[in-house]
Amino acid sequence: MKLKELVLLALLLCTFRSFSQESYTADEIPAELKNRANAVIRKMETTVDMRANDNVSLNIKKTVTILNKNGDDEAELTLFYDKNVSIKYVKGMILDAWGKQISKFTLSNFTDHSAVNNFSLFEDDRVKHFAPTALAYPYTMVCEYEVRSKQNLAIPDWYASGSAGVAVALSSYTFICKPEDKIRVKAYNYKGEPELIQTDKFKSQTWTVKNIPAFKPEPYAPNPNDYRTHIKVAPEDFNFYGYKGKYQNWDELGKWIYTELVKNRQTLPPAAIAEVKALTAGIDNDKDKARKIYEYVQKKTRYISVQIGIGGNRPIPAAEVHQVSYGDCKALVNYTQSLLKAVNIPSWYCVVNAGDFKKNMETDFASMNQGNHIILCLPLKNDTTWLECTSQDAPFGFLGSFTDDRTVLACTEEAGKILKTPALTTAMNLQDRRAELTLDGEGNIKGSLKTTFSGAQYDNCDKMINQPLTEQLKLLKTAYDIDNINFSSLHYKQDKGSNPVTTEVLDLSIQKYAAQTNSHIYLVLNAFNKERSVPEVRNRTLPVFINRGYTDVDEIIYHLPENVSIELTPDNKILKNEFGSYQVSIKKEDRKLIYTRRFILNNGSYPAEKYTDFSNFITAVSSADQAKAIFKLNSAQ
Repeated sequence: MKLKELVLLALLLCTFRSFSQESYTADEIPAELKNRANAVIRKMETTVDMRANDNVSLNIKKTVTILNKNGDDEAELTLFYDKNVSIKYVKGMILDAWGKQISKFTLSNFTDHSAVNNFSLFEDDRVKHFAPTALAYPYTMVCEYEVRSKQNLAIPDWYASGSAGVAVALSSYTFICKPEDKIRVKAYNYKGEPELIQTDKFKSQTWTVKNIPAFKPEPYAPNPNDYRTHIKVAPEDFNFYGYKGKYQNWDELGKWIYTELVKNRQTLPPAAIAEVKALTAGIDNDKDKARKIYEYVQKKTRYISVQIGIGGNRPIPAAEVHQVSYGDCKALVNYTQSLLKAVNIPSWYCVVNAGDFKKNMETDFASMNQGNHIILCLPLKNDTTWLECTSQDAPFGFLGSFTDDRTVLACTEEAGKILKTPALTTAMNLQDRRAELTLDGEGNIKGSLKTTFSGAQYDNCDKMINQPLTEQLKLLKTAYDIDNINFSSLHYKQDKGSNPVTTEVLDLSIQKYAAQTNSHIYLVLNAFNKERSVPEVRNRTLPVFINRGYTDVDEIIYHLPENVSIELTPDNKILKNEFGSYQVSIKKEDRKLIYTRRFILNNGSYPAEKYTDFSNFITAVSSADQAKAIFKLNSAQ
C-alpha cells in the first residue's frame, strides 16, 4: 500500500474513533452558535463513494445537539429505500446534556412504512423512520448510517448548512471516485477550494465548512439555493440500474432520456391509432388536432402516481395507459405524445422543476436530479403550445403557476434543449371582483358578488369546482373569512379559451357586518379583499423576493338605507413605489357609496435593505384596507 493510501486510511480511522469518542456536552457549544438556534450540528461527515458506479455508497456520520422542542426534527432520521436502494446499517445513541449515554438505537428501532401517498399505485418506495423520545433538553444524538444505490446518474446534492434554526459547528462532504472517472462539480456559496487526495486507486475531494450560525426564516425570502452552501456532482459516465450512458451537457442528457427511457415506450395498439385518426379526421389545423387529442386524453385518463421502472424515471408504456386509463405525469405525457405522433404532430417530452415557487433548470450545469415533473411542448409553426397532461380540467395550452416562467429540459431524439415556459405576468394574474350590496339600518348587508380569476389566479377556485353544494358552502366560508357570512346561491363557470377565466357568482348576506351604536353605523368598505401586513424584520440578511406578481381590482357598490346620512368617508388614497401600487377611491351617488380598489404587487428581487420600505408599503395598504365610512342614524337626531 502506498504512502498516500496509508495516510488516508489512518485519517479515516482517526476520524471514526474521534467521532465516536469525543465529548459532546451541551455547555461546550459556543454562545454564538446557540444564538437563534433550536439545534446545533456539532459534527457531520457526508461521504459518497462512487468507485463502483453500480454500487454507490452514501455514508453519514452526524452528531447534533437539540436545544429545545423546536429542534426535534433535526434528530429524526428518515431513510428511503426500494429494490435498488438498500440501507446497509444504522447505529446511534442518545446523550443527555452532560454527554452521558441515555440509550442506543439500530435499524430495528425504526418504523417501516410505504413512502407513497393515497394517489399512488405499484410504487415500491419505502421509508424507515426514527424519532427519539426527548425526556429533557438539551440532548444529543450521535448516529452513523450507510445507504447504497445501484446507480450513479443521480448523485444527491450536498447542503452544508441545516434548515432555519439550525447552527453548524463542523460539516464536511467527501466525494470519492476512481482516478480516471470524469466528473463535473459545481459549488454554490463555498469559499476556497476542496481538499484533493489522489492515488492510482482513487480520487477524493472534500469540502468543509465551520461555524455557520443559525438563521431565522425571513418573509419573502428567495430560493434557499441562492444563499445556502451546497455542492452538485454529476459523473460523465453513468450506470442507471443497468442502463449505461454518458453526458456532459443538457444536449446529451436530454437525448439519452428520450432514446433510452421514453422512445421505446410509445407503441400504440392499432385500434388506438385508428381511433385517434378518426377523432381528428377532417381537421386541417395541427393545433386544433392537438386540442382534440388533449381533450380526449383528459376525458379518458386520470392522474395517479405510478412510480415503477428504473427509479421512477421511465414511463409505463403508452399501450398500457391506453388500456388502464391512468398514469403518472411521465406516462400521461408519453401517451399524449404517442397519440400526437400517430397523426404526425411533433412534440417534446419536457422535464421541469414544478411548484408554485419558480425554480429553473440550471442552464450551465446538467444533472439528472433537477426536475420533478413532466410536461409536453408542441413546437407548432409560429405558435409553441404547452400542455399539462396530468390535469383533467386544465385548458388546452395553459400552464398555471405550477410550471410557468422557468427553464425546462426538452428531451428529443436529436438532442436535449433548454426552453423557457411562458410567464404569467403581473397584469395577467388578475382577480376582478364586482359587488352590489345593500346596507340596512341595523348594519346587515346582502347582495351579489361576481369575481373573475385569470392568469395565475385562474386556479383560485379549484377546490370549489365540481364539489357537492354542502362542501362548496363550507369551503366558501373559509375562503371568505367573515363572521356571520352566508351564501344563498353560487355558480362557477370556466372559459377555457386562449386566455382562461374562472367566474364565481355569489348571492350572500352578512349579519351585523357594520358595527352600530345608538347614533352611528361604522362600515369597513373593503369587505372581501384585505391585505395582511408583513412582520418587521430587524437586521434583515436576505434579499426581498416576490415570487409572483398579481393585480386585484375590487368595486363594491353599497346601497344605503333611508334612515342614515353619510357623516365621514375615508380619503381617496394613492401609493406607488417599486414594489407595486395601491389606489382607492370613494364616490357618492345619491343613496349609493361606490368603493373602488386596485392593488398591484410586482414580482422581483430587491436588496435586503429594501425590506423596511416593502414592509411599510404593505402595512400602509393593510391599514387603508381597514378604513371605515361613518353613517349617522337620522332617527337618533
